Amino acid sequence: MEDLENIHFNHSVGIQIRFNDIDQLGHVNNASQISFLDYGKVRYFEAMNNGEVDWRDAQFVIVNINVSYVEQIFMNDNIEVRTKITEIGNKSIKLLQMIVDRDNGHVKTVCHGVMCAFDMDTQQSVLVSQKWRDKINKFELGSAN
Repeated sequence: MEDLENIHFNHSVGIQIRFNDIDQLGHVNNASQISFLDYGKVRYFEAMNNGEVDWRDAQFVIVNINVSYVEQIFMNDNIEVRTKITEIGNKSIKLLQMIVDRDNGHVKTVCHGVMCAFDMDTQQSVLVSQKWRDKINKFELGSAN
């Protein structure tokens, strides 16, 4: 696995594990973890936009996710989702997300995702707008480039 210890995340959000997230083996179901990661993405975009996102303007749709389940998550674990955009392409962005145990720092889950810029009216992929490039760069790097 890649070296994840030196990656800085500007965003994290705590996750409340519910009884229905647990499967018959006593750990958090893989599908529930995908929901946790989705929640992390939503909160990430809200933080990038000072709490308000016009989802019709957001223009990004998920086109690929690759999830590695590193350690089991149990009902009483204190976890958070960390999210970072690692690359801006012509028509897509790449994300790195991790589910981490807040108490001991153990990485539980690692997700690499790709979101495509998408025009909902034409149903076609489009270039990532300069507006979104500026927002991402400001949030991730502290300055609009």
